[in-house]
Amino acid sequence: MSQYIWQLEAWPEFTWSAQKLEVPLSKARFLQGRLLGKVHALGFTATDEVRQKFLVTEAVQTSAIEGVQLDQDAVRSSVARRLGLPTVGLPPATPQTESLVDLLFDATNKYSEPLTPERLKRWQAALFPTGYSGLKKVVVGDWRKTILHVVSGPIGREREHFEALPPERLVTEMERFCSWFGEASLQVDGLLRAGLAHLYFVTIHPFEDGNGRIARAITDMALAQDEKLANRFYSLSGQIMNERDEYYAILEKTQKGNGDATEWLGWFLGCFQRALERSEHLLENVAIKARFWQRVGGVQLSEHQRKVVNRLLDAGPGGFAGGLTTRKFAGLAHVSRATAYREISDLLAKGVLRQNPGGGRSSSYELNWEQNE
Repeated sequence: MSQYIWQLEAWPEFTWSAQKLEVPLSKARFLQGRLLGKVHALGFTATDEVRQKFLVTEAVQTSAIEGVQLDQDAVRSSVARRLGLPTVGLPPATPQTESLVDLLFDATNKYSEPLTPERLKRWQAALFPTGYSGLKKVVVGDWRKTILHVVSGPIGREREHFEALPPERLVTEMERFCSWFGEASLQVDGLLRAGLAHLYFVTIHPFEDGNGRIARAITDMALAQDEKLANRFYSLSGQIMNERDEYYAILEKTQKGNGDATEWLGWFLGCFQRALERSEHLLENVAIKARFWQRVGGVQLSEHQRKVVNRLLDAGPGGFAGGLTTRKFAGLAHVSRATAYREISDLLAKGVLRQNPGGGRSSSYELNWEQNE
């Protein structure tokens, strides 16, 4: 009896129930259209700041799913450099963040270019610029050379979640996968194709490490092709991270099934819907931020002031708990308290900030929203 779907005689043919997926697919399409409509109405189609927000989230979260923690500000620095945005106050980018951002840009900005084995190998090599995953040396830029087992649990009581197909089959399997990816764009609904591509790729698991991140990059590429947009206005990886346990559980169940991908696709469409709904809220915050900057556009601010005001805007109309204080300004801008006091006084004089009730040693401040209404 076959244990994994790649051992089935029908592999790699997937089946699914169009009837069971009709409602979730329709809802996903509705939310997708609504989000893109809002993006267009808000004038965000080419806004680099919005692109930066979602690219940073995608890079940080797709790594976090695999237990790899990236410095968010270093990722922001990598993204900002590519978009031509200011990097003042940000730490230098690292080889790891640079390579990952390169991968994400290649997958989405060049979504119309063919997906080939060589391109996938370049993506995987980009994830491991030093040739190491942590302390372990890994094969980079090529298919794995050994059998791969995904296990968990203490030594002696491990539980196997998955065994990937033998390495001697990888050349043929990956050629077939890339051909399918190109052909399926003409045969399968774009959202279903994105979900199937994800499942198909992680089932093959062609690399020694980095398969999950590559699978999610392929999914982003498929979604970009479906929308015919290089810019991302939601982060699917961010939502998957929020549902990581369910993500791994449904993948394992499907890979040990009979080739019916209905349950996986249902979960994938639901996750996609939740990513879109979450994005709508984030876009509203960005709209508020954009309107604020438009209203204070004639006010000259220092880089330190701009950085702190952006952080206040990111926090929303409620601002920081307890308000902005001299100490908080100094910590955010990495300046002395004396400098922070002068910068805050200048922002008050320019009407960008207002003082909260109270004073003395407990003085706190917030953005002057009324001034800018």
